[in-house]
Amino acid sequence: MVATNQTSLQPASFLLLGMAGLEDLHTWLSIPFCLMYIATLLGNFVLLFVIVTERSLHEPMYLFLAMLAVADLILSSSTVPKALSIFWSLSKEISFHACLTQMFFTHFSFIVESTVLLAMAFDRYVAICNPLRYATVFTHPVIAKIGVAAIARSFCVMFPTIFLLQRLLYCGHSIMPHTYCEHMGIARLACTDISVNIWYGFATTLLCPGLDVVLIGVSYSLILRAVFRLSSKDAQVKAVGTCSSHACVILIFYTPAFFSFFTLRFGHNIPDHVHILLANLYVLIPPMLNPIVYSVKNKLIREKVSQILFRTGQLR
Repeated sequence: MVATNQTSLQPASFLLLGMAGLEDLHTWLSIPFCLMYIATLLGNFVLLFVIVTERSLHEPMYLFLAMLAVADLILSSSTVPKALSIFWSLSKEISFHACLTQMFFTHFSFIVESTVLLAMAFDRYVAICNPLRYATVFTHPVIAKIGVAAIARSFCVMFPTIFLLQRLLYCGHSIMPHTYCEHMGIARLACTDISVNIWYGFATTLLCPGLDVVLIGVSYSLILRAVFRLSSKDAQVKAVGTCSSHACVILIFYTPAFFSFFTLRFGHNIPDHVHILLANLYVLIPPMLNPIVYSVKNKLIREKVSQILFRTGQLR
């Protein structure tokens, strides 16, 4: 049973139902969730270890990749363990404040990752369109400031949502058909007007990841224009190759996220379990695939990972 305090503004806890309508499949759904989470942990920790320990990888592109790996670990670890707990019927209950904390870190890490992807797009733009200035633009202090700016931006965007949710009256409503807590999922349980939450969520989505996508698109348009002006075919192929892994990661990251965002707000005829599944895709698939894409596409990372695995095999 979920304990609630009828006289307070918030319930003591929420009950997360998981994939509402697919309860009979929870055990089967837990298998891909668990495997993808394990792959996420292994891939991102290996990538971080390689970048941190190999001095030759202490370059801007790889430092941004390390930030991306940290954001991926926070994004998946904020949501997947609780989802597995629900699927395995270990615990479906989550306290109100724990729910807000989960919501904060889920959206916080998403915005951090979006900001880092924008920084990586600008990194590729300078490297290809203005290579002579690259070393002076992307110094280690500048990269550190970009990391701090990504954290500060995400914090400033997400911190108000905690107060926006705390001010609502929930009237004892405490059952949430979801695998994790997210802003609008919590707000829709309220029995008071949530128009401020709706507009704030819509505005922050457009002004953060939405604006980032536009700026990334502008960056890549300028990159492609510069690439097609190159006289050498080999130079064109090399320039496209340096951006291909980043372009793949951008598509993997933003496609399920925006698809989930727009279907949640405009796809009223779509079943709840489809909404929930889409919401889980962007916290599962990008964190798992990002290290794989970069390891496959980037020769230097591939070689360093192979060397570490070879050394580990020799020690055994």
